Amino acid sequence: MNEAKPVLWNRNFIQCCISYFLMNFSFYMLMPTMPVYLVEVLKIDPSEVGIALSSYSIGLLCVRPFSGYLVDCFSRKPLYLLAFMVFACMFTGYLFATTVLMIMAVRFIQGGFMGMTSVAGNTIAIDVIPSKRRGEGMGFYGLTINLAMSLSPLVAVFIYDRFGFHPVVFAGLAIALVGVGSVCLIRYPKREKVPRPAFSLDRFILVKALPTALAYLLSAIPYGMVTSFVVLYGKEINVANPGYFFIFMAIGVGTARLISGRLVDHGKIHLVSISALTFLTLSFAVFAIFHNEIVFFASALAIGIGFGVCVPAIQCLFVNVAPHHMRGTATSTYLTSFDFGVGIGMLAAGFIASHADLATAYLAGSGCCLISLLVYLRWVRPSYEKYKLSV
Repeated sequence: MNEAKPVLWNRNFIQCCISYFLMNFSFYMLMPTMPVYLVEVLKIDPSEVGIALSSYSIGLLCVRPFSGYLVDCFSRKPLYLLAFMVFACMFTGYLFATTVLMIMAVRFIQGGFMGMTSVAGNTIAIDVIPSKRRGEGMGFYGLTINLAMSLSPLVAVFIYDRFGFHPVVFAGLAIALVGVGSVCLIRYPKREKVPRPAFSLDRFILVKALPTALAYLLSAIPYGMVTSFVVLYGKEINVANPGYFFIFMAIGVGTARLISGRLVDHGKIHLVSISALTFLTLSFAVFAIFHNEIVFFASALAIGIGFGVCVPAIQCLFVNVAPHHMRGTATSTYLTSFDFGVGIGMLAAGFIASHADLATAYLAGSGCCLISLLVYLRWVRPSYEKYKLSV
């Protein structure tokens, strides 16, 4: 007699997806509009734009490892709610920030609380997903951030072109506050008191997953380049309406998510990861070399497919080597490696653009994906097979 398939789409999982989507949607509205605002309105040099944008990554990196420790030791929902509220309120800082230093300060603080918010939210989602459907569940949960990162810039560019930057900020604030309300609807039991583990490296970083973290960091570098500078790149190569890049990217992500998570659940985790990294390497190379509208938007679709396939598999590589009491640490390490890569990508794109052009930056991003693939083949696959746990 076949065992009944556990329910994935329960109330708690749905609310987890909604709140995570709204948090990321609000924040990533700033990604394509802030560079244009800083360059065209505040007249800031492009090399400094990358520094201003990446300051949130520094905040994330300062907080993320400690967030994993806190999430593993204390009640997860209260931490999630508190961090989400502060994150939302920090949008008001952009209304008064008119210099690079002020913008860096606001993004640094908001990035820190975003770090705690995402770690708590991801860990709660993992807890409510049935273990037999973890790959599929993570695929759909991860889809929320990919869709947010793909669709919110499109909305933001529309608002910015018609009303300016401050209305974008107000829209982000409103959406984030709705996300706070969504968190309140999650029914999550209060965590029982557990002995607090002693401070050690593996309480802040999942040491077993360091090879995976390196591979994921490398693949995130071109993602940071795309989310921050693709609108400027589109204008640089004379593409009309470059903001539509994010629609095609979202379609690619959504299409890939329909199958990638299930393949992971059926034991195809290495096939999925290797195929995705190979595909991303080729996609970014084409994106950098060929400069016309058809390739621009086709590459957006391809890049979306690549990341849509890659992310649930990579997240499972982290979670499947971590016991239950270290899921916060696993989530923290997973997200930290991504954020570190995105921050490097922003800085690198700004630096390369000031000395060459963005096409060169995206070609370097393709090289990062190729190195990520080599790291996966050499270290990630054998390390995962050695340390994976039965789930």
